Amino acid sequence: MSEESAYGVPRFEQGPIRPPSEAYSLLLRVTRNCPWNQCSFCPVYKGSKFSRRTVDEVKDDIRAMKHWADQAKSISWRLGYGGEVNEHNANQIYSHDPDNPYLRAILLWMLGSSKTAFLQDADSLIIKPEDLADILGFFRKTFPSIERVTTYSRSSTLARQTAEELGKLKNAGLDRVHVGLESGSDKVLKMMKKGATAEKHVTGGRRVKQAGLELSEYVMPGLGGKQLSEEHAKDTAKVLNQIDPDFIRIRTLAVPPGAPLSEMVQKGEFEPPNDLEMARELRLFIENLNVHSTLVSDHMLNLFQELEGPLSEDRPKMLSTLDRFLEMDTKDQLVYIIGKRVGLFEKLSDLSDPSAYAKAEQTLDRLKVTSHQELQQVINQVVSRFI
Repeated sequence: MSEESAYGVPRFEQGPIRPPSEAYSLLLRVTRNCPWNQCSFCPVYKGSKFSRRTVDEVKDDIRAMKHWADQAKSISWRLGYGGEVNEHNANQIYSHDPDNPYLRAILLWMLGSSKTAFLQDADSLIIKPEDLADILGFFRKTFPSIERVTTYSRSSTLARQTAEELGKLKNAGLDRVHVGLESGSDKVLKMMKKGATAEKHVTGGRRVKQAGLELSEYVMPGLGGKQLSEEHAKDTAKVLNQIDPDFIRIRTLAVPPGAPLSEMVQKGEFEPPNDLEMARELRLFIENLNVHSTLVSDHMLNLFQELEGPLSEDRPKMLSTLDRFLEMDTKDQLVYIIGKRVGLFEKLSDLSDPSAYAKAEQTLDRLKVTSHQELQQVINQVVSRFI
């Protein structure tokens, strides 16, 4: 039986984060929090203890999820929608039990076509491979509509596993692994207490590829600060060139108040680059990549969300976009940055919209800033709300 609340309601756990690409995925919590939990730039799990959930606990959650999926379909039938859940009737279905977070989570997944799932929290592959395979098999059997299952894992964990062990997880139903590479520079990794090295990044990434799993590596422009910016860009590209992952995902550095990195900034031990310096670093990084990977810029913190596509085909276009920005006069650069940060622009070409440009210019004038460093201080306050 599923674990039940005091009200006799089947319930399931969900962790605090997932990748943007898994926004409509069914979130299955296999572990709680992060087994490392020392990264200087990350505030998410600080103060929380890591634990592995038992197979039985996770299976109970899967049964509870199935219960609420069946309930959603049952309500749909009663409303005359034939068991379907879509954008036209989801709110009406939810209104039958509006304070139920479990029904809400299931409805969100059903709105996303019911085809993807994500295993939480920070490192699901740290549990025994046979246990995870058992969970995956039960999950797939209970929800046969799911076509893709993904998870986070750490390079250090992956480097300890064999391609054969990871291959068994693929056979059990795992499709993709998301890894926070962040940097390929050993100096940066040590400074940020990442708990990984360039060598472990390469070993772990290659193991995933050898197992036939899709691999998504996350890179954090700005993580080297102003001092190590060039090394960070070049060494990160060097590591990725040795892995050749399926996806390289950009996550621009932001310094949230609850992260140890914030204290480093206050003490003067770390100086984050401004957006102009970040653009130069990003160009150097892309210029040094030699991979077949698809670059993805799917996070709102990224200044250039149009930097997307297969690098083997679209790298010249990406570099051209960055060159266009770097060659602008300072005023236009500042207008674009503030316009992007407040939602007036989505991509660099939106600068040609006279109305949007005028609004961004007015915002810039109200702020009374004339340099990138002055604007960055304002941007840091805006960005912190979205971390």
